[in-house]
Amino acid sequence: MNVASAATGHALPVAGGRATAGEVWRLSRGHRLRLAAVGLAGILSTAVDLIPPVAIGYLVDRVQTGTGDLGTVLTVTGVMALSALLGAAGTAVTIAHATRVYHTVLAALRERLVSRAMLLPRHLVERAGTGDLISRSSDDVTAVADAAPAVIPALTVTACTIVVSLAGLAALEWPYAAAFAVVLPVYALAMRWYLRIGPRVYRAERAAMSARAQQILESQRGYATVLGFGLAEHRHRAVLTDSWGVAVQSIRARTVQSMLNARLNLGECLSLAAVLVVGFVLVDHGLSTVGGATTAMLLVLRLLGPVNQLLFVVDTLQSALASLSRMIGVVTIPTAEEADASMTQAGRADLADQADQAAAPGPAGAAETATAVRLRRVAFHYADGPSVLDGIDLDIPAGRHIAIVGPSGAGKTTLASVIAGVHRPDGGTVTRPRRTAVISQEVHVFAGTLRENLTLAAPDATDGDIRAALETTGAADLLELSADALDTVVGTRGHPLTEAEAQQLALARLLLADPELAILDEATAEAGSAHAERLDRASEAVLAGRSGIVIAHRLSQAATCDRIVVMDAGRVIETGTHDELLTADGTYARLWAVWQAGQEISASR
Repeated sequence: MNVASAATGHALPVAGGRATAGEVWRLSRGHRLRLAAVGLAGILSTAVDLIPPVAIGYLVDRVQTGTGDLGTVLTVTGVMALSALLGAAGTAVTIAHATRVYHTVLAALRERLVSRAMLLPRHLVERAGTGDLISRSSDDVTAVADAAPAVIPALTVTACTIVVSLAGLAALEWPYAAAFAVVLPVYALAMRWYLRIGPRVYRAERAAMSARAQQILESQRGYATVLGFGLAEHRHRAVLTDSWGVAVQSIRARTVQSMLNARLNLGECLSLAAVLVVGFVLVDHGLSTVGGATTAMLLVLRLLGPVNQLLFVVDTLQSALASLSRMIGVVTIPTAEEADASMTQAGRADLADQADQAAAPGPAGAAETATAVRLRRVAFHYADGPSVLDGIDLDIPAGRHIAIVGPSGAGKTTLASVIAGVHRPDGGTVTRPRRTAVISQEVHVFAGTLRENLTLAAPDATDGDIRAALETTGAADLLELSADALDTVVGTRGHPLTEAEAQQLALARLLLADPELAILDEATAEAGSAHAERLDRASEAVLAGRSGIVIAHRLSQAATCDRIVVMDAGRVIETGTHDELLTADGTYARLWAVWQAGQEISASR
């Protein structure tokens, strides 16, 4: 895959020219016959457009020699009018079909971009920032959508016009074509300069827009924190700085455009002067007629417009290509499933061995000893940060529930993310079931109906399945929000849900997904003590019959698990049952004593 790395930071990759062309070519499959027809229509329409310059030159010669009359003028005028109508019709067909192909291909690319963005490995998105991804799926899509209606037809029509007009000029008198060809290096040098400068400038402009989007998103998402800690001025400066960066890069891009226009104007002046001088010399020596010189000048004038338009369109094209390469950079990133580096060959072999052991005949209860999750010497650190996990070895038997506890910063959530495949370990191996689901404490309620929120996890679920999941998680009350029951609209456009209700909805969604391994990363931590017991029961119901990992915020959850893993400073320091760890009088026993004391204080208030 030809994907260039981002220029700065940890932005998502940008596709190289070969990868971009290959993806566009793949997306155009099924439209190539139409594209061939577009090219043919363009050539025919531009060939017809050669008639007016030739007709005017013919008329000039007839007038000069005194052989023309009103009939000649009317005939020439009629031919020119007919050619204009035919040329306009051909151009309209070319533009219409080219635009249709463009819109179809762009729609397919937009769909691929959105669907791939939903499946990207989470660690890539977290490192790059959601602003980068949102900028690509909004600003860059808009840039391509705005540019293509002007670029695609212009490229098609002007390319045909240039080829046909040059051929006509050469057929008329080769010195005229040679005079125009002498000036072509001016255009070539202008294009070479632009292609060296332009793409880099436009990429920088798009990257600056991504950085600005990230700052705005962070400020909006952390609105409460910004107000609570008086960070408004700090965030304002950050947004202002990145906004100024966008302005600077935009000015650089517009400067490049102005310098390109200056070079195009120079080429236009030299082209007209060269053909005019050649025409004068040829007519003066009797090698061409005045009508021939007139035809040549008209053909050159007809050429200059498309040439300048083509080169100017290239400017717009470069901006669009910068955006297109950023879009395709996302499309060509392997999905989380495709790029699951944590599932090493050794890990797959382990899982195969486990499957063979489970399938092989053996004593009763042997299947219960199969391992659902196995970690060996797992290490992890965040970019530019210290080590968070260091040499973790852990086995979780299939069907068992494991609680992971420890002080803040111990690495609990990171370990859960590594097990889930959200983060790739820097070292060691991780094996886990293929169907693994995670619920964090930041659950989300999508704007839509209850049914739509729940069938995200199980599109084939029936209304009976959904109601059963809500009842199992103690969320049947959600059906009473309105008379619409499962069609009740919730979220930002409907009934707002409390934190406890949102967490119950997330647990019901997980139940419908029916994973082999469920990871609850403090999934009920934000509900408050009033709903703690109810949510604990819902969590137990969701974990029943499957392997489970609980990042316990409340130690009452840990006490009910089959086994407890205590972490500190990225290492596992204790393991055992609740009773065994209390008897050992170690870190867990101290955490339990502190938690119990806090519960007693809360109860006395």
